[in-house]
Amino acid sequence: MNHIEEKASMLGRRRVRRISQAVLFVSVGLLPMLAWADPAIQAIQGAQQAGNETLRIELSEPLAAVPKGFVLQTPPRIALDLPGVTNATGRGAQELNLGNLRSVAMAQAGDRTRLVLNLKQATQYRAELQGKFLVVTLDPVPMSAPPTAATAVAVVPAASTAAVKAAGAASEPIHFAEPQNTQAERIRDIDFRRGRDGAGRVVVDLPNTKVGVDIRQQGQNLVVEFLRSNLPANLRKRLDVTDFGTPVQAVSTVQVGDRVRMTVEPRGAWEHSAYQTDTQFVLEVRPQKVDPQKLTAGPGYTGDKLSLNFQSIDVRSLLQVIADFTNFNIVTSDSVTGSVTLRLKDVPWDQALDIIMQAKGLGVKKSGNVLWVAPKDELASKEKQELEAKAQVAALEPLRTQSFQLNYTKAEEVARGLTGQQAASTGSGGGSTSTRILSPRGSVISEMRTNQLFVSDIPSKLEEIGQLIGKIDVPVRQVMIEARIVEAEDTFGRSLGVKLGGNDLRGVNGGVPGWRTVGNTRVAVGGNYASIGDSTLQTSGASAFSDTQFISLPANTSSLGGATAATFALSLFGAASNRFLNLELSALEAEGKGKLVSSPRVITADQVKALIEQGTELPYQTATSSGATAISFRKANLKLEVTPQITPEGNIILDVDVNKDSVGQQTSAGYAINTKHVKTQVLVENGGTVVIGGIFETTETESVNKVPLLGDIPYLGALFRNKTRTANKTELLVFLTPKVITDRNAAAR
Repeated sequence: MNHIEEKASMLGRRRVRRISQAVLFVSVGLLPMLAWADPAIQAIQGAQQAGNETLRIELSEPLAAVPKGFVLQTPPRIALDLPGVTNATGRGAQELNLGNLRSVAMAQAGDRTRLVLNLKQATQYRAELQGKFLVVTLDPVPMSAPPTAATAVAVVPAASTAAVKAAGAASEPIHFAEPQNTQAERIRDIDFRRGRDGAGRVVVDLPNTKVGVDIRQQGQNLVVEFLRSNLPANLRKRLDVTDFGTPVQAVSTVQVGDRVRMTVEPRGAWEHSAYQTDTQFVLEVRPQKVDPQKLTAGPGYTGDKLSLNFQSIDVRSLLQVIADFTNFNIVTSDSVTGSVTLRLKDVPWDQALDIIMQAKGLGVKKSGNVLWVAPKDELASKEKQELEAKAQVAALEPLRTQSFQLNYTKAEEVARGLTGQQAASTGSGGGSTSTRILSPRGSVISEMRTNQLFVSDIPSKLEEIGQLIGKIDVPVRQVMIEARIVEAEDTFGRSLGVKLGGNDLRGVNGGVPGWRTVGNTRVAVGGNYASIGDSTLQTSGASAFSDTQFISLPANTSSLGGATAATFALSLFGAASNRFLNLELSALEAEGKGKLVSSPRVITADQVKALIEQGTELPYQTATSSGATAISFRKANLKLEVTPQITPEGNIILDVDVNKDSVGQQTSAGYAINTKHVKTQVLVENGGTVVIGGIFETTETESVNKVPLLGDIPYLGALFRNKTRTANKTELLVFLTPKVITDRNAAAR
């Protein structure tokens, strides 16, 4: 019995041992499964306390560390990345409408979940772990702060050595990079360059990536300080960069204590951004472009702004950060390797991607929402392979024939364009060239009677040609150009004259002529030699009345159109009517105004030259090679030559050539031609009027005819001179009014 009991007890102990071993095996097998289980978001709750919004995220397991995130100013959002966390709530978004917090969106990508907090106004946040809860507290929004535009995104990755602070007020310094060096480092070089779109770029070559940088705006200037740095003596100077044509006028660099201070002096409306790749720091100042219809983050870049700070980060990881921010799918080639040190402050994300591509010699190719990043040589090689493959397929692809009915364009002209003969058809001969659109195996036939094209080519080319014909075979818009050529003339003239004469009839009437002088000598006075002979009885009969004039300077009206001047006569004589003193005053004041209006009008198609003229052809003789004479003609015409071009905005560009000729004076070689010519190019709104030219001419003349010495006597000298003054003003104005004809019946009205 004892033996049997002993065996039974041994058997029981073995069974208990086996059961305990099985239990131990199961428990040990469950330990790694429980340790490897991913934490999951169980629930999200929000509350508002003392003006702050608090978000409590309940997790199935506690997190190892506080998750990193970034703040987006426009639209106002906060994004938190939870690595190794899944979404177990069963929904992707949750509406809260709690104070400044609108809603929470959850998106799972790979082995992480991103929480996006949609806010009403941008603000900062604080995150902390409380057991299985992640508590996010939003800072209160200042009521006095004005709303700000979208300017900054701060991305703080786990590999970053320093957190990136949000941009403060313009007068507060922005800590672009915190100093990590313990000893002062020596700045290598400072350079200035002109970027695209007129941006000024200050390039500073730093000794390493540990130098700290602060940026602040002081008045109208930008102040950049490099912390714990030394500046060589040859770099302590002021650079005058006005000639570069950028907003930056000067750059001054000095040593202040243990830091290097750089002052950038811009002018006008500007904006700035800063970035650093490896040891090269770049401050870019761009002219500010304000477009009320579009928010632009800078010239040429339209992405949302972000700030990055990485120390020796792998390029592939950096591209993944940008992909997460932009929601683009980035495919990186296996040949993309290496690391980069990058610091960016308030830079559009597409500019940040461009900086990374330039720093590592990479290229990017976009297809939809997918960006393929690879070395430039690899991209060029693959693109070359694709083009060669397409060329081989096109060389073996069977041809197909298709007909195209043209409605508004001549089939013959389109056929010449498809075969690269368009330049020859224009007849310009100026060296212009045209590219063949058909493939090397393609051919085209034009049928003039039905205005059709028959094209034989590969299907892809036929589709391309069909799209091309659909764009060019459209009705051409027409333009009516009305010109008004106005010639205005204003003339004014004034002329004054006098006639003075005397006659002595005493000798003719039986008396003694003349006046006694000395002894028996007498003196006779007359207008001329004949008048003296008649009054002294040297000739028989009375002298002619015109011979009695001492002075004959009547008003000169030849330059006043030949008008007759008004006269006033006065005679002084004795009682016996034997001696006479005669005076005649003449005066004329003429004023004339004239206006000649010519109004040619012509209608033409868009970008087609039109010509209209009217006038006279004048004959003149020319000598031939044989010595004989021949008759030739030259024109004195009113001519309007214009070529309109309708812009996409509906305005009209006019190439105008206007001639206004008239017949001039006759010469021995024929009539002269008075020419007035205007040739120019103008931009006019549809239906507007523009004055394209004006010739204003003023002529003033003044002439005086007088008796020497006597004509210069004050007041009395007016009896011994005549005076004429003329003033002519002529003006030529050309008015143009172009109108786009939208109604077919408008041209007939």
